[in-house]
Formats: sequence, structure tokens, C-alpha cells
Amino acid sequence: MLVKFCGATSTAEVRHTATAGADLVGLWYRVPGGPAELSCEQLTALATTAHAHGVAPVLVTFGTDPAVLLEAVRTARIPWVQLHGFQSPGVVRALRRGGPPGLKIAKVLHLKDGACVEDGLTGAYERAGADCFLYDAVGADGRLGSTARTLADGAVTALADRTGLPFLLAGGLRADNRDAFAAARAHPRFLGIDVDSAARDARGLLDAQRATAVTRAWRTR
Repeated sequence: MLVKFCGATSTAEVRHTATAGADLVGLWYRVPGGPAELSCEQLTALATTAHAHGVAPVLVTFGTDPAVLLEAVRTARIPWVQLHGFQSPGVVRALRRGGPPGLKIAKVLHLKDGACVEDGLTGAYERAGADCFLYDAVGADGRLGSTARTLADGAVTALADRTGLPFLLAGGLRADNRDAFAAARAHPRFLGIDVDSAARDARGLLDAQRATAVTRAWRTR
């Protein structure tokens, strides 16, 4: 099971995710107004730190220009791209065609009140070359990402049954709510989890102790 912590903004936070046993660390790029937004230079530096500590950096973006995203991927040596906005299947296709060998593409599917906003496009994303989906909740105010809102286990499995790709689960995941997603965890295409808020300390920074608690809880059989 993959564990991803999202929104690192410093080398210390990247190291904390490694200490917690993470497989992936999310680095925000082209997320307008995002609290964890990075410049290309910062992205490259943190991706280098992630590689040095055995954690794969993930470019998390609302960007829609494949050329800009691919330039960042190459410059920072990014092995994963997470399309967290409402990018079209064409963006996925362009990244697949123009990206380096082995590039992993995760397309976020947004659930609002249990319904998937992109429900009619999932097949197109699959055909365009996405490697996996990531299920996340839309905030009450329409905000995307880092909402700390949880999804219903039944809504997750229903969406998974309608799609053909592995999926990462996000949305208010904590060390103490693993059992609320028993069906999702048992699904044959369950790939892992993506965590933000529950891994942060009182200052809002990714914390090794809190992140480790999440990792241990979710990897317990």
C-alpha cells in the first residue's frame, strides 16, 4: 500500500515524510493561491531532497499547459504528476506522449455529496493514459484539495467499481479513521492513501510523529 503525504514546502518536511515511511511526497506547483505553492527552483530543490531520502516526489498541480508541466518534470526529475484540477483528458494524453519513460500520471476525481464531478470522463482519462485515479472530496465552499473532508466508504467503492484503474484515497484520512474505509481498503484496485491535514502539527507543518502515526495505522493488517 502506497502512502503519500502532500504539501511539503521545506527540506525538513520532506525528511519528516521519509522518517514516517512515506512512498510519495506531494509538491505543489502551479496551484494558484495554494498555501504550499512552490517555484520551479523550490520544486527542484525539494524533489532532490526527496530522491536523496528514498521518497518519490509528486508534482501536484492545477496547471493545464502540458509543455509547462513537462518542463518542470524534466528539470526537477519528477516521476509522478498528480492532476488535481479539472484538466481535460487531452492534458493527460499530452503528458503521456511527451513525458519521460516511466512517468506516472494520477488524475484526481472529485466527489461532491457522494457524486463524482468527472463521472462522464473517467473512461476518457483511462484511454488517454492515466495510471491511476485519486479520489478526493470537494470542500463545502467548492475548494479542491486539503479540505479535510472525508468521503463515504460506499461512495468510494461505488466509484471504484465503475472505473478500471487503481485508486489512491484522500479526504480527511487520519490515524483513527482507517476502519471507516474497510470496503475501500479491501477493494482489488485500492492503491494507497494521500494525507495532508492529519500529518501536520499546530504550526501547520508536516510532522514526523503525526505522519508516522498515520502510516502505522493504515498499514496495520
